[in-house]
Amino acid sequence: MATSLDGLDRRQRSRLAITALLGVLVRVGLVLGLYAVLPMGRGTARTWWALVLGLLGFAVLVAWEARAVLRTERPGLRAVLALALAIPIFIVLFAALYYSLESFQPGSLSEPLTKVDALYLTVTVAATVGFGDITPVSASARILATVHMVGNLVVLGASVKVLTAVAQHRRTSGA
Repeated sequence: MATSLDGLDRRQRSRLAITALLGVLVRVGLVLGLYAVLPMGRGTARTWWALVLGLLGFAVLVAWEARAVLRTERPGLRAVLALALAIPIFIVLFAALYYSLESFQPGSLSEPLTKVDALYLTVTVAATVGFGDITPVSASARILATVHMVGNLVVLGASVKVLTAVAQHRRTSGA
């Protein structure tokens, strides 16, 4: 059973690369599209429950994707596609939480947020750039930002580690 790209000719490799790129673009597009059109909640209690449920859902997604990586003949490709779904979902989860928090408690952040602003803030925090143009002001916003930063380090790092380790295990074991 082939578990790598070794037995493929140049055309087959190109086809796989294009398929992977399209898969990444579709996954990211779907997640961002859903973020753009879905209504956001407006309650602090709902916001915190959404965070907990969203993080649990994210963990289930990573476990599901790791299982899929174990069962495929192209584990590296499947791991890339898994990350192309997991990372945007994690980012959109926090963007929705920032947006919901600011909608419910105006003034929680240094300026009012649109959905685009919330996404921008989330990516800025995730990339550890911290331009300082949008900052948490209230205790709730600071707690959310802290959970977000820790989540970036732990959850995303662990997701990448787990999915790449599973892909490597699958590639070497051939099982």
